[in-house]
Amino acid sequence: MESKDRPGSGPGPGRLLPSPSDRHALPGRLLDSERSLAFLLLAPAVAMLLVFIAYPFATGIWYALSSVRVGDAGHFVGLQNLIAAWHDSIFRTALRNTILYTFWANLFKLILGMGLALLLNHPFRGVRLVRAAVLLPFIVPTVLSALAWRWMFDPTFSVLNWLLYHGGLIAERLPFLSDARWALWSAIAVNTWRGTPFFAVTLLAGLQTINPELHEAAALDGAGSWKRFWHVTRPLLRPVIIVVVVFSIVQTFSDFQLVYVLTGGGPANSTHLVATYAYQVGIGAGLLGEGAAMSLFMFPVLLTVVWSQLRHLRRLEGV
Repeated sequence: MESKDRPGSGPGPGRLLPSPSDRHALPGRLLDSERSLAFLLLAPAVAMLLVFIAYPFATGIWYALSSVRVGDAGHFVGLQNLIAAWHDSIFRTALRNTILYTFWANLFKLILGMGLALLLNHPFRGVRLVRAAVLLPFIVPTVLSALAWRWMFDPTFSVLNWLLYHGGLIAERLPFLSDARWALWSAIAVNTWRGTPFFAVTLLAGLQTINPELHEAAALDGAGSWKRFWHVTRPLLRPVIIVVVVFSIVQTFSDFQLVYVLTGGGPANSTHLVATYAYQVGIGAGLLGEGAAMSLFMFPVLLTVVWSQLRHLRRLEGV
């Protein structure tokens, strides 16, 4: 009687096993497929985004809509935490401080970073050493640099006060961190000092992509330094400027470490940013729901800024 089993279709001595070359060919075929290769390359990043971004964000939204506290799971309260945060006078002060802090710090960083980038774009002896040294404020950990500036702003041992006083520029010591009007501007100055190298190096990379012949042609047409910058450098550098400003706005608006170490939100809650005040309410006081609601106020602001800037960048690329 003839067997119905074909070789390799079932168990038995006639089954054809995949050869070693076939086993090695399977990963090769997966890697040759663009869809499979894209999935393999993106899978680790997607997993990290889900674990470290999406899950905490979803948890934060739930906390903002609930009465959860430390030791109490709480229950759904709707928009009650958001409304309570909006009626909190300290939170409104923190929101106003955050907007001022972000606006002025980024404006100063853009102006100083552009000037530094233009200076470093010219060849001179030791330019490579200077370019490396410029990055020092940016690579020092934020907490360490904030502690150093806190010591320099100290009302008793301040180096700045000593220099200004003995230089005859001031008659009495300046209250850098003990006066509300001075404290926020001191924090803006430190943020500017720390962020200017990022602007300078990134804009310098953009400047070096501009063809020097364009400047030479403009100079032959009689354009001075300012006109060459305004009509040649600025338009060509605009996409880089937009990207740098977007990154800096996101980082500055959500800044926490610098202000928390420098002033702790004081004096009298006058220098709180949204992030530092949300931390004080959510972690310090244990009101996790109200702290999460305050943090959530940053999301629509940052989303609007990023969306508008990226839309403007896409419009520039389409021209």
